[in-house]
Amino acid sequence: MARTVADIPEAALARFRAGTVIPAHPLALTAARGFDERRQRALSRYYIDAGAGGLAVGVHTTQFAIREAGLYEPVLRLAAETAAEWARDPLFLIAGVVGRTEQAVDEARAAAGLGYHAVLLSLAAFRGASEDELIAHCRRVAAEMPLVGFYLQPAVGGVSLPFSFWRRFAELESVVGIKIAPFDRYRTLDVVRGVAEAGAEDRIALYTGNDDNILLDLLTPWRLKRGDATVDLRIAGGLLGHWSVWVKSVVEQLDRVRTAIEDDRIDRNLLALAGQITDCNAAFFDVANDFRGCIAGMHEVLRRQCLLEGAWCLDPDETLSPGQAAEIDRVCRAYPHLNDDSFVAENLERWLAR
Repeated sequence: MARTVADIPEAALARFRAGTVIPAHPLALTAARGFDERRQRALSRYYIDAGAGGLAVGVHTTQFAIREAGLYEPVLRLAAETAAEWARDPLFLIAGVVGRTEQAVDEARAAAGLGYHAVLLSLAAFRGASEDELIAHCRRVAAEMPLVGFYLQPAVGGVSLPFSFWRRFAELESVVGIKIAPFDRYRTLDVVRGVAEAGAEDRIALYTGNDDNILLDLLTPWRLKRGDATVDLRIAGGLLGHWSVWVKSVVEQLDRVRTAIEDDRIDRNLLALAGQITDCNAAFFDVANDFRGCIAGMHEVLRRQCLLEGAWCLDPDETLSPGQAAEIDRVCRAYPHLNDDSFVAENLERWLAR
């Protein structure tokens, strides 16, 4: 059955619109590359206890190949069930949907049936399509589920989406949010301008997916003109692969950003922290090798915390790049205040319990 924005529980939608931490959920695998349900459940429990306000499942960090492996619905189902059993506060559940229209609609319907609140809509399959074709596709999926737009960086398969697209996309009433992840300030501004020009700033929550610029995205006041009016927008929270690790510290960082904004005092230490986080991301996401090891890198951090058994991906060729482990070693030594190792160690046995 089709879902609308009105079907989203009020408390979950309010939490999403206020801005929260939404980890892009990784996939836990065994050494034989089978689905490790126990550790998958443990990851969800970790995110919930760390203070995340939502989960994004079936997205890039979960590995798009779960579809070919027959894991799309099992992975989504387990996350939704774990959220229902484990969370005390309402979570905002987002399912990734990909492909051409028929596939995206089928995945949106599956997510609706599993209790998800919105879908993160990838347009990577529409490379070369016209803007009208893109909007028609978005309208069709929006008829099934509320949408969170997704500007995926071209370096990992995304397509360039101009300001005119984002203005038209923001006019769709079923859009509740946009994940801005082009890793590009000009393209980020295209999204913010599009929402402002559509007059949708009170309806659409902006989330950073710019893993190279997380804190600065959250700290930046976007002040734009719409006719004679001045429109103020902020990026409310983050939906990030980078936020699939060290999540307890991430929640504290977002709280610190909010306090700085409320007090109208952004000190140099907070700006320095932004640079440290970006340095960590360069190691985790394997920037030196054009992001080839980005998923394996996040898995490696979770492996070191014993949340995952190994850094395996579905594709045996998708591994850490040469030198990436040493880079992860470096940033872990350089920025110990950014990890949440003690929090994980204190709770790991409980999260891994059946």
